[in-house]
Amino acid sequence: MNRQSLSLLLFVLITLTSAFADEAKPATVLFQESFDDPNIGKRQWYDHTALRMAGGSKAGTGCIEYEWTDSSGTVAGSSAMRHLFEPTDEIFIRYYLRLSKGWGWSGRSYHPHLTHFMTTENTKWHGPAASHLTLYIEPVNGKLRLAAQDIQNKDALHGLTQGPLRGGYNGQMFDSADELFTDDQWHCIEAQFKLNTLDLNADKPNADGIVRGWFDGKLVIEHTNVILRPTDFPNMKFNQFLMAPYFGPGLLPHAQKLWIDEMAVSTKRLGPLPYAKRSLGK
Repeated sequence: MNRQSLSLLLFVLITLTSAFADEAKPATVLFQESFDDPNIGKRQWYDHTALRMAGGSKAGTGCIEYEWTDSSGTVAGSSAMRHLFEPTDEIFIRYYLRLSKGWGWSGRSYHPHLTHFMTTENTKWHGPAASHLTLYIEPVNGKLRLAAQDIQNKDALHGLTQGPLRGGYNGQMFDSADELFTDDQWHCIEAQFKLNTLDLNADKPNADGIVRGWFDGKLVIEHTNVILRPTDFPNMKFNQFLMAPYFGPGLLPHAQKLWIDEMAVSTKRLGPLPYAKRSLGK
């Protein structure tokens, strides 16, 4: 074997060893919440004013309940709330979601909003609707939707990356092919987002960001060529989770509720509960 072939072989072995080592690393759970008691402030949740715990949980003794009672779209029972975590360029979330019997949709191609990730490019109090990047995990018209918007970038050097403004909003939508939310049972919702890399020498983003979604353990959304940020934000990382259920004014079809339980945010996929417990060494 000549020197060139030996160097190539060593490079391949080092690359494979590094990849296997990364795969073997355990997931870092950035935070988890079972909603079994109301003391969430002691577990670093913030920006909340109301909390309603309910029975009938997926696991443990309780879950969080959100309720809509009138056409204003304002949620009752529990309020929006946030949780910071260690900044990372790749994030996974797992939680269980149950919609009340006879759940109705907005009648539009959007809403309700539900859960979000935000980044280090905005403050811990910044609203989700007009940021440098907000990610969405929500049910829309029976489908699982993952989405992204970056309205605040309209005046940035490289402008918007999540599509043009349309009536004051923009966004990329990544929906499951099938309607999945068709009953009032608990379902496991999972999502993965990975920021695209940047070619700073050429001043352009690489189309290698990742968006994936799972429903009850089945992969239902997968895109591996996504641009989530421009070169304006080379230090951007995910660092904030925001749970903010919301129907726009006049979009609520009737009074209804939803429940969320057994949430975990991590640096690797945890999977549905039995697998998650093994991953966490439980």
